[in-house]
Amino acid sequence: MRLFLFLLSALVFLNGCSSKKVSKPVYKTKKTTNTQKNFGNSWISKALSKEYAKWDGVTYKYGGTSKKGIDCSSLMQTLFRDAFGLKIPRTTKEQAKIGYQIKKNSSREGDLVFFKTGYKTRHSGIIIQKDKFIHSSTKHGVMISSINNPYWKSHYWQTRRVLP
Repeated sequence: MRLFLFLLSALVFLNGCSSKKVSKPVYKTKKTTNTQKNFGNSWISKALSKEYAKWDGVTYKYGGTSKKGIDCSSLMQTLFRDAFGLKIPRTTKEQAKIGYQIKKNSSREGDLVFFKTGYKTRHSGIIIQKDKFIHSSTKHGVMISSINNPYWKSHYWQTRRVLP
């Protein structure tokens, strides 16, 4: 029994995005349907929709950079490279310094959105629609969530504009 509890504790401890993570309750967010994946007519929305289709449902893996598993910051790096031809830093900590900070209600497609999910843990995503963002969830893998979801709303940190 002690071994089981130890292994379970170790698994929870290692299940983070950019640093150590303490287990917190996560509010379930519905997976999108195929009809919900095509957002807007802007070139940014079209590029993100195309890239999202390639990554939808890929498992979360801390430090992961491939279809075998990917973390949030690597997903952002990959989406910016493949959708926009831009090179951005690998870590959430460094991504949170690029571009310039904007107000949450001024966000648009292609803006990076950041959350403080623990004492030293940060999470990143990219806006695909006014209140929706693509990210790599530790529980559900690559998915689209609403910024208005109670969990994300309470952990919102900042939004940064990188694209012109």
